[in-house]
Amino acid sequence: MKVVYFARLRESVGLSEEIIEKPVDVNTAGELKDWLAARGEPFQSALSGARVLMAVDQEHAQADSDISTCSEVAFFPPVTGG
Repeated sequence: MKVVYFARLRESVGLSEEIIEKPVDVNTAGELKDWLAARGEPFQSALSGARVLMAVDQEHAQADSDISTCSEVAFFPPVTGG
């Protein structure tokens, strides 16, 4: 599965994307976010605490969105406009 990081998250983790093998017990976008954060720094700081938005296969997703058959999950900070 491809995991993509945008904006400040990309800068924090030092990666724009990575390919991971999704753990069998990780089935939602929120569980994936928690699993990635549990890998330690810099992922913990980037994905914990501050609000992080998610997309599954390029569609906005919620924490409970199923990722069992997806090919990509993206994480990005909230976007503001003006």
